[in-house]
Amino acid sequence: MVENVIWPAYLDSELTRAEGRRVPAELAVEEPTVEEIASAVGQIGYDARIERDRSYPREHWRERGRVVVRGADDSTKNDLVQAVAAYVVAMRE
Repeated sequence: MVENVIWPAYLDSELTRAEGRRVPAELAVEEPTVEEIASAVGQIGYDARIERDRSYPREHWRERGRVVVRGADDSTKNDLVQAVAAYVVAMRE
């Protein structure tokens, strides 16, 4: 079974693509949390596990955690991150 990792930095509107953001600016949000990401993953239909004691390598000084997604064998990581970002944006509206 494939496990994908989604870091909050992937969705952070305050970061540039070079700093680690993976979604377009219109899908990025300010200060995304692992709880929001895990909730969005659940809405899509996959299992999510939050690991709070992890740091994104490009932000090693900032411990925001990460979300490990299981069961996403039928989609690419990019598609998964884009869908999660869209759900997070919708949840904040």
